[in-house]
Amino acid sequence: MTQLVSLSVARGTEESGITFQNFDVPFTEGMSVLDALIWIRANTDPSLAVRYSCINANACKECSVMVDGEVTYACTARLTPQGAKVEPLEGKTVVRDLVTDILPSKEHLSALFKKGR
Repeated sequence: MTQLVSLSVARGTEESGITFQNFDVPFTEGMSVLDALIWIRANTDPSLAVRYSCINANACKECSVMVDGEVTYACTARLTPQGAKVEPLEGKTVVRDLVTDILPSKEHLSALFKKGR
């Protein structure tokens, strides 16, 4: 029988408010939090918003999240049999669920200047 672990995942936007939804995920020793989030999207809730771009693990930084209160990469954080609480990065604008606006402020300003504002 497959062991299930529970992930408590932040859902929503800053406008709608953030709530937590629990998902039971099949556990495999050594699996990453990102593996579990991808499993949730494929098997339970395709509307879960999570950003990743795994060309080179621990290099792109797109999957940065908070796992059990610690800033980490979902691709390198290992899931334990106790499960995890997964939240968007603190201090960043939440676009939806686990996706935050990760561009530095100066890049936002640069885009505005290019548009002639």
